[in-house]
Amino acid sequence: MQEANREVADRLFQEALQDSGVRDPRELYRDVLRELKRRDPDGYDRLVTHFQAVLIPSIASGKAKPLQAWREYGRLLAEAVAEGRTVAIDGTGKAHPYAPDAPMEWLVLHLPEAMTARALVVSLPSEPSSAQGATYALLVKGSHRMPGAG
Repeated sequence: MQEANREVADRLFQEALQDSGVRDPRELYRDVLRELKRRDPDGYDRLVTHFQAVLIPSIASGKAKPLQAWREYGRLLAEAVAEGRTVAIDGTGKAHPYAPDAPMEWLVLHLPEAMTARALVVSLPSEPSSAQGATYALLVKGSHRMPGAG
């Protein structure tokens, strides 16, 4: 039953990705999970259980929209790694409090409370606006150069 749910959830997620043009966030989430497993094995176990018991069944049953459900899972991962707040950056670069129904073309970042920590990407549009690109470069990469600047 779990394997059947996983296959259905994967198919629905892939279809939603193709229809939306949103970047697949799972590689980002794997990196966060590896870090969490290293630093907090109990937290890692809780999030793997959440993946198996909540994320996959909710997508497979049609109760959750695949892209939004995965983004919310990414937010939970980021919060487990670093206390802070999650924000959504619109195409103009304006930050909004994160909400699960934020448009998928918005950049979603988790901003750790620790001043020395970089922002964690929760979701990234496939074609970020120049303002989103600059925000990503500064807060995630730590670069003070505009993307594309020489």
